[in-house]
Amino acid sequence: MSSPTIGLTYLRPPTVPAKPRATTSAPSASTTTLPPLSALSPRTMALSRSCSGPSAGLAKALAAPRLSASFARPARRQVHDVAITRTGKPIIRIPGGRSSLGGHTATVFGATGFLGRYIVNRLARQGVTVVIPFREEMAKRHLKVAGDLGRVVFIEYDLRNTQSIEESVRHSDIVYNLIGRDYPTKNFDLEDVHVEGTRRIADAVAKYDVDRYVHVSTYNASTSSPSEFFRTKARGEEVARNIFPETTIVRPAPMFGYEDRLLNRLAGPTNVITSNNMQERYWPVHAIDVGMALEHMLHNDNTASETYELYGPTNYSTAELAELVDKEILKHRRHINIPKQLLQPVAEILNKALWWPITSRDEIEREFIDQQIDRTAKTFKDLDIEPVEIKSVLYHYLKSYRSSTYYDLPPQTEREKREERKYLHVLDDQ
Repeated sequence: MSSPTIGLTYLRPPTVPAKPRATTSAPSASTTTLPPLSALSPRTMALSRSCSGPSAGLAKALAAPRLSASFARPARRQVHDVAITRTGKPIIRIPGGRSSLGGHTATVFGATGFLGRYIVNRLARQGVTVVIPFREEMAKRHLKVAGDLGRVVFIEYDLRNTQSIEESVRHSDIVYNLIGRDYPTKNFDLEDVHVEGTRRIADAVAKYDVDRYVHVSTYNASTSSPSEFFRTKARGEEVARNIFPETTIVRPAPMFGYEDRLLNRLAGPTNVITSNNMQERYWPVHAIDVGMALEHMLHNDNTASETYELYGPTNYSTAELAELVDKEILKHRRHINIPKQLLQPVAEILNKALWWPITSRDEIEREFIDQQIDRTAKTFKDLDIEPVEIKSVLYHYLKSYRSSTYYDLPPQTEREKREERKYLHVLDDQ
């Protein structure tokens, strides 16, 4: 287990006691005699009152202990902060808005995906140097403005190239692994991404003795699951823990937010075919809440070696969510149910024949698996985070799907124009 982070807060320098003055019966030539208070002008008296000593509240605050053992959140830190990591690396934090110095260096694998922007933005804006390994040049451009100049560093890598992975983590004190794939491709199957890719990243983390490693998995991760996606995610967790025992495992529920695959899929006109009558049940979670939890793990070493299940406050079925989406976009999306025995072979052929993602055999299998909560794992409550209810933010993510009919007034008819001309505004100057 890692030792806890030590934070030092300096409120003000210690006061040096003044030496006692020698009293004399008569003032010397170099001694300045102060005038009596009655001789001072009212303006001088006002200035003396405004420059008086500290108030009772401030004096009471300064009398409090100046050294605190640890801090749960960086927002509670004061002017100068020094934190010591597990490996003895000093982390110095200096506030300054967007140009703050966070002290940490974080590598985020999979930052170009859906969840990546939410954690990169939260880290970079507080001055953390974020290293982003990438494969495609255009996929990373939206992350350049997440932090101040020089805070977001890009390095090209290949998941099968061990040297490029080691170059990405060698200078970091925390590594986030957000890499994942919902469906197999021609170049990478689920085993390559979730198991072998995790093995190479964990080996690099252990080789350079990185302080923290956070592995983002998925809900329902189990080696006995009928879904290959859930099985490979579970094996990836085992590989990470075997190589780096202090790995923090995060299992988020289906996430929603901008450019997600949950709400946009239900609101889009192309999501027509389903297989389980949309009866799959889960606890949808806000991607911003998951990003907040990942940021919290950077500053709290007590999260090391722990497993977190991050899910929303309410359980929904896909059909119930689709009904909420229809009410929000003021449209009705039709869905056609096809048996799994017929849809899975067709999806497997199309997934190999087409070059754009539609659906896969395993995604259809997951429609028949409800989310199961691991009661032994920690949750948002252990991180002092209250997850957002999906109903409260649906409009912000779905308003673009509404027709312009509900935004613009229709053109006036001839009858309306005639009615408008009946009323004349007359100004009487008398």
